[in-house]
Amino acid sequence: MLSRSVLLLSAFLACGTAMAQELLLRHSLEGRALDTLATLALRFNDEQKGKGRVVLQNLAGVDDRRQLPEMAFLNPDDSVAFFATRPRFRPLHEVMKEAGEKFDQNRLFPQIADAVDDVTGRVQALPVGLVLPVLYFNQDAFRKAGLDPKKPPATWWEVQEAAGKLFDAGFKCPLTSSRFSWIHVENVSSQHSEPLLAGRGKDGRVAMNSLVNVKHLALLASWQKSFYFHYFGPGREADRKFASGECAMLTGESVLYSELARIPGFPLGVAELPHYDDIRDAKPADVLPDGASLWILAGGKKDEYRLAARFATFLLRPEVQKEWVRGTGYLPMTREAIDALKTDSAAPELLELARKRLSAPKLGAARTKSGAGRSRIREILNEEVEFVWGNRKPAKEALDTAMRRAGDVLRGDGKQR
Repeated sequence: MLSRSVLLLSAFLACGTAMAQELLLRHSLEGRALDTLATLALRFNDEQKGKGRVVLQNLAGVDDRRQLPEMAFLNPDDSVAFFATRPRFRPLHEVMKEAGEKFDQNRLFPQIADAVDDVTGRVQALPVGLVLPVLYFNQDAFRKAGLDPKKPPATWWEVQEAAGKLFDAGFKCPLTSSRFSWIHVENVSSQHSEPLLAGRGKDGRVAMNSLVNVKHLALLASWQKSFYFHYFGPGREADRKFASGECAMLTGESVLYSELARIPGFPLGVAELPHYDDIRDAKPADVLPDGASLWILAGGKKDEYRLAARFATFLLRPEVQKEWVRGTGYLPMTREAIDALKTDSAAPELLELARKRLSAPKLGAARTKSGAGRSRIREILNEEVEFVWGNRKPAKEALDTAMRRAGDVLRGDGKQR
């Protein structure tokens, strides 16, 4: 009788394990960031006490990317690389409400929420992996070129002067950039008070060809011809060129700092994204957070969405955010996260600067919105600037064409995502 009871209990437990909800979370993280995510996923799974678990799925090991997971940690710009298709996502606010999970999006910093909300202001994904644009520079290269690494260039004219001295000192790649459209169009527009988005629906217009954008792209094109600037691709291709020492300056994502800082002996310098000081109403600090978020894919079951909602709630805990930010270098999502980080931080002044920047009001028309064709618009821009680098179009013609094509997307005439 006892052995029969044991067998029944074993069968029950095995059945319970099989029925436990399992969510695949696809990602492309590595190193310390992956270790941090894995640690947090294990902690979350332990808390579920067999009621479900999150399983990490590294993109590098996926044979058929068309087999979709339930969740993904990605920048929507990378959707095709992640899924070999363009899947639909469930809005986070909708998933949280249906699951009965308390979710107050006002807890998010305004600038953080602005990166993942739609045109109505509703948050579409959990912004756990956002970054800011910055200027990195190789301090040894600066010294060899007679530049002061304690005084990095603050304006694009100073960048030009530095690039010239670096080139004369023998550096074949003075400047490069990652994520070109976000840094050199969206952020340049934002810093100089030029709205990128005008109108909505059929009256929508993406103002890519403002005076400052034409001026900036034309300047970069002239630098390319002078070998001051090298373009390696629209994504993060340039990061490796800077990390290897091949390029002396890089405009890139703030999260790269944690990776570069761990390279033994690397003479890393970092500064704010440069601006134009000869343009009225320039606000150099008005840069736009952007990057990866936790997205929930459509087509799931209610129990799966409930588990995903619980995972989002878990990631929003201040102590979890603290561990995540420390392990990855991504921006904190909430004021509570800043407070948690301050308890044992060696750089309270940097945290205060981050709090002030992220607390700034949303910039509204400064950026295209999630779900309004943002990724496709960036793709269009990257396609058009390729003509500039190939000397087949001048800057203004490329931006005019990009604006017309992007307008079709914004109005719904083109393919949106």
